[in-house]
Amino acid sequence: MAISKKIEGFISQSSWIRKMFEDGIRLKKEYGAKNVFDFSLGNPNVGPPERFKELLVEVAREDVPGIHGYMPNAGLEDTRSAVAEYLCKEHSVNLSWEHIIMTCGAGGALNVALKTLLDPGDEVIIPTPFFVEYKFYVDNHGGVSKLVETNEDFSLDFDAMSSAITEKTKVILINSPNNPTGKVYNERSIQNLGSLLEKKSKEFGKEIYLISDEPYSTIVYDGIKVPSVFQAYKNSIIATSYSKSMSIPGERIGYLALNPDMADIEILTSGMILCNRIIGFVNAPAFMQRVIGKMQGITVDVETYKRKRDLLCEGLSFLGYQFEKPGGAFYLFPKTPIENDVEFVSCLQKKNILTVPGRGFGKSGHIRIAYCVDDSTIINAMEGFGDVMKKYR
Repeated sequence: MAISKKIEGFISQSSWIRKMFEDGIRLKKEYGAKNVFDFSLGNPNVGPPERFKELLVEVAREDVPGIHGYMPNAGLEDTRSAVAEYLCKEHSVNLSWEHIIMTCGAGGALNVALKTLLDPGDEVIIPTPFFVEYKFYVDNHGGVSKLVETNEDFSLDFDAMSSAITEKTKVILINSPNNPTGKVYNERSIQNLGSLLEKKSKEFGKEIYLISDEPYSTIVYDGIKVPSVFQAYKNSIIATSYSKSMSIPGERIGYLALNPDMADIEILTSGMILCNRIIGFVNAPAFMQRVIGKMQGITVDVETYKRKRDLLCEGLSFLGYQFEKPGGAFYLFPKTPIENDVEFVSCLQKKNILTVPGRGFGKSGHIRIAYCVDDSTIINAMEGFGDVMKKYR
């Protein structure tokens, strides 16, 4: 065997999203792109803000000695200061540039945080459904993923969460707005989670850390605002990126923000800066750091995604699909009318509609629909969605 047995197993676990994406490529060649309705991948189709394009040119023209050289592993101080200033306003905390570590996207941020925090065998509690990569990130650093069911509406189940926390628990990892459900945990939930973690930390005589993965935090609808974990719990960390908020996932730029009230903040920060280097990232891309430093608070046109959400929800609701309307991100997670979500996805694929089975996210009996697509894709897919639903009703 050319590869390790573990990675061989991981390939089968992680295949659903990529499999559907690759099937889409094949079907588009066979039937033509306009006749294939690909909802498989959360790849933003709303362009970056105009200011981003302007800054690319401006920053490229800067002529400063050593501008492309090595830097501190945590990133450029000017950029970290700009991020900290923005977060101070958003979270009402006294954050400084020293509490910010620039990373290679949110994936890089999560790996850096977990590398710093986990000893072998430490448990990371993850509410389901969840972003499929989380289990791999935890395993990267010797941890053990512990999945906890959420309520019917995908809100946090605190009885289940409380029962799951043991002396082995080191991290609670949440994602809000959530991929794949679009669920935004409300302020009461976040406050209750903070209270639970305070209680459990005292009970077990150890620090339990809350990591909030927030790449969709600015893509929210209907007046919803993502609550601050910093306000709810002192041992909290935010991992995020600009991939979705600015539609630049290929640029791999994000950051870690550490709650300034966290216990042992100095050693935690030092550990994460070190891990940013020794995992192999070294530092976040210099060019993107200089651009991002001047882009705080600027996002894509969120109303465009809201229109797509409403278009999809209205169409599928009329056809009899059942779902929780997402408060953020750009995913819908409807129930399937049969228990076998893979079979349902296969039937949709026969109509050239590509979705992902919910079991790929730890929740069978659902499908994920990424609606970051052209409006015409949503509209023209409705006939096929209807035909498949009729088959099972």
